[in-house]
Amino acid sequence: MTIEIKVPVLPESVPDATISSINHKLGDIVSEGETLLELETDKIMIEVPASSAGKLTEIKVSEGDQVKTDQLLCILDETVKPEAQPKEEVKVGASKDVPTSVVKDNNKLEPIDEAVKTKTEAISAASVEGSPSLRRSIMTGETDSIQPIMTSSRRENRVPMTRIRATIADRLIDAQQSTAALTTFNEVDMQAVMTLRNDNKKEFEAYFGVRLGFMSFFISACCLALQKFPEVNASIDGKDIVYRDYQDIGIAVTTDRGLVVPVLRDANALSMAELESGVVTMATKARDGKLSLEDMSGGTFSITNAGKFGSLLSTPILNPPQSAILGMHNIIERPVVINGEIVIRPMMYLALTYDHRMIDGATSVQFLMHIKRLIEDPSRLLLNL
Repeated sequence: MTIEIKVPVLPESVPDATISSINHKLGDIVSEGETLLELETDKIMIEVPASSAGKLTEIKVSEGDQVKTDQLLCILDETVKPEAQPKEEVKVGASKDVPTSVVKDNNKLEPIDEAVKTKTEAISAASVEGSPSLRRSIMTGETDSIQPIMTSSRRENRVPMTRIRATIADRLIDAQQSTAALTTFNEVDMQAVMTLRNDNKKEFEAYFGVRLGFMSFFISACCLALQKFPEVNASIDGKDIVYRDYQDIGIAVTTDRGLVVPVLRDANALSMAELESGVVTMATKARDGKLSLEDMSGGTFSITNAGKFGSLLSTPILNPPQSAILGMHNIIERPVVINGEIVIRPMMYLALTYDHRMIDGATSVQFLMHIKRLIEDPSRLLLNL
């Protein structure tokens, strides 16, 4: 009996998908649930599994093809089942990591120097490229006179953009052209948060099963600041302004396919442990290509952390239709003046990029100052001040 493997039902906002990869070739025998193809949409990757074990008898598409919902991808013959693979036999005394040419019949290893010498003597002087001295050195075994051969390459490799990368490019250009983006900066003393974290991280991880990082502090601080300054949590829709009484926070995650921003729903109602767990879950799903459209949709405010890559200062780009995004940066010990004295503190620069059509300059500065106060005195987070 043959089974048709078709494109799964795509969301309404996704008209088609691109064949990103075909993981098997014609004639392969696959197991049930094994990924046959990967589809790439504008936002997410979709794996197409084998609905049954069988032999791949037909492949109707190629990598790079555009496909739609219910389009035929391939055909399986389920009468052919995968056979159990025999266990690999390993001979006593032999190592998979050692070339067989250096294993003698008596299961003793030939000295590596002897094996290398045998290889070297088999090289013909006419087949060795390079200077005469290099050829002479190889043939005689005198390695002291070998000089490295310097080569250079000026090749170019042109490849089409992936759909996700093309979508990112379009959205960034749109964000720059359709908003009045402006960035304000401040710096925050991380000493209080770092002390609180260091004093409690072991007990926190043991009790909740998740590490205590810095992100939960900043998400909590942003939620309180968004409640205090609701226009930062709002967005422009035509001639209207949409205000929200909830905070869905987007967390920027870098993947090998590009930057994605999964969303933590109702972040204002989550505990520190739930926030940390949510960030880890979303980051893992993003890097494994498992994010759904639901994970990516919506969001009222975003946070991006360039500090983990060593960035000291940057200007994040808005994620429309959101009106603001917070940029975190590297923590650097710097001399600062506190109560008239110069002391060394772990300092971080913060950047808030905002849509000036929606948010006034004074509001943006006060919003960032409120986050600074909450981070520098984390007890205010517990008191919702």
